[in-house]
Amino acid sequence: MSTTSSTTSHGTSGSTVTLVELKRSLVPPKWEECVRSVGMSEHREAALSLAHAFAVDDYAKYLVDPGDMTDGTSISPEDKWRLHVDIMAVSVAAHCHNGLVTTTGPDYDSVALWLPPGKHLDGWRTMFRSGMWRLYFQLSTEGKKRYFDEILPLLHDTKASVLGDRDADAWYLVYLGTKPNSQGRGYAKRLLEDVLQRADAENRPVYLESSSLANNAYYAKFGFEIKREICLTRGLKPIPLSIMVREPRAVRKVTHHHIHGHHLPSSGRPGSIPTVGVNKKAMGAFHVVGRSTSGKIG
Repeated sequence: MSTTSSTTSHGTSGSTVTLVELKRSLVPPKWEECVRSVGMSEHREAALSLAHAFAVDDYAKYLVDPGDMTDGTSISPEDKWRLHVDIMAVSVAAHCHNGLVTTTGPDYDSVALWLPPGKHLDGWRTMFRSGMWRLYFQLSTEGKKRYFDEILPLLHDTKASVLGDRDADAWYLVYLGTKPNSQGRGYAKRLLEDVLQRADAENRPVYLESSSLANNAYYAKFGFEIKREICLTRGLKPIPLSIMVREPRAVRKVTHHHIHGHHLPSSGRPGSIPTVGVNKKAMGAFHVVGRSTSGKIG
């Protein structure tokens, strides 16, 4: 809701009256408070929000920053930014097709990319529909080595090792980012709790990688624990990643106890819901496994 005002003077006493006109914004009011899913028609807007959230993230720069490349790659800052946005765009598009993208705030202020249990981005259909195949031609020679030869195998194998037979049964937080000018309003917390509640109801763990000590402390507040430390090592300095897992918590299950005309809840815990599908490591695995980090989670 925006306002415009005008001031009018009356009489010799100098008194004034301020008239305020309220104008209704076209932005849906509920977007400020709710968590909503993002579809393909909005994927560029969500991607731009993530691009700003991760603009200074070490992992993001690990793929696009020519100053850290060993193959003599040299691109302009503008081209580097466009590549960064493109990486975010194909990642959001892939999750729109075969994962879950959520946002909150009036202008995609915070965005989360999730892989639900049994979902993965390894299929050729997802690769082509999202445009992920273009990354092979956009990344530099060293960038391709870092992404395809180092990042994908390391993250895939680590997740499988840490989760074991629960790998296909876990929620996977791939990205969680809040635009710099929207931090401190609880947007990231809202997106995180939205899926954590679902995971608890389904009795499932939640998995993520974090590249920030500050974010490790943030996620610990929601019950995440560090299970392993790994590093990306092809750059001038290693990029550490903390592997964090949150175990499901007991939830309240509603039963019907009729007392004086009211139904009162009693506690309970639902069982695990079986799923199908596995998170594969395949040549078609072009998905950008971004960090649920960046310091832009507030």
